[in-house]
Amino acid sequence: MSNNPMACDITTGVCGDAGDDVMEIIDLNLPQKKVNLYYVTDPICSHCWALEPVIRRFEVQYGQYFKFHTVVGGLLKGWDGFADVKNGIGKPSDVAGHWREVGEHSRMPIDGSLWLDNHIQSSYPPSRVLKIVQQKDEQLGRTFLRRAREAVFAFNRNIGDESVLVDIVNQMGLDGEAIVREAESATGQQLMEQDFALAGSLGVRGFPTIIIVNEDNKGVKIVGARPLDNYVQALEQALGTQPLQAKTIPTLTKLLGEEILLFSKEIEIMYDLQPHEVQAFVHKELSPDAYSFKEILGEPYIELV
Repeated sequence: MSNNPMACDITTGVCGDAGDDVMEIIDLNLPQKKVNLYYVTDPICSHCWALEPVIRRFEVQYGQYFKFHTVVGGLLKGWDGFADVKNGIGKPSDVAGHWREVGEHSRMPIDGSLWLDNHIQSSYPPSRVLKIVQQKDEQLGRTFLRRAREAVFAFNRNIGDESVLVDIVNQMGLDGEAIVREAESATGQQLMEQDFALAGSLGVRGFPTIIIVNEDNKGVKIVGARPLDNYVQALEQALGTQPLQAKTIPTLTKLLGEEILLFSKEIEIMYDLQPHEVQAFVHKELSPDAYSFKEILGEPYIELV
């Protein structure tokens, strides 16, 4: 159909842009109650990256029941005095093996070799950029966090580096230099510290942590990357409602248009597929000239052309 909103299509019988669906089920009975969902995370948290497919599906199907708040928790201020005894991490090179293990277990690709030759000094710079972008637009903040994680985990880019952050923000169509400069100001630091205080008040000590709080200020806390059912059950408990009504999962065309890049594991989780079914599903759902099929670290992924 033409980009002209006044254009009419003789084939579809539609004036304007009706989208791809000829018929779809809609529900005008919006939920009566909404709760607050606090996702406490960090741009370089590997288990948060592993959780990405589940969080996306949870929000797609049940986001009508909650308001999503992304909160940064400050995983790595710097290496002076830092130690993660539980995971055997005392110096940057120790992180590489831990990241690879998480990547292999979750099948969300993680390279991790930057920890051997170009390690991240602190997770605070990307956290501050996230807060500045988020202040301008909540959804753009989510997009920045996703792009930053793709960069550091799959494509091995140091997101603690100013030039990398500028490039990521520029690729989003924003002024990267201006935003990174603002992030390094007192404003960026203050916004990040406000998140630290909120995470502390919520009793968060590790990432990822999701806390769902209802209007009575009571809620459920889930620590670590868990299966989808755990989050659905937590939401039911917070709302005091059973069962919840799941929204229809979007088409792959729509999802890829929003996300730009999707790894195989994300497609599997969203559409209940086995790994060997993904390629055929993609070929069936997408026009061949709409995407490119690639592979990184042994994991297939698709990217919008």
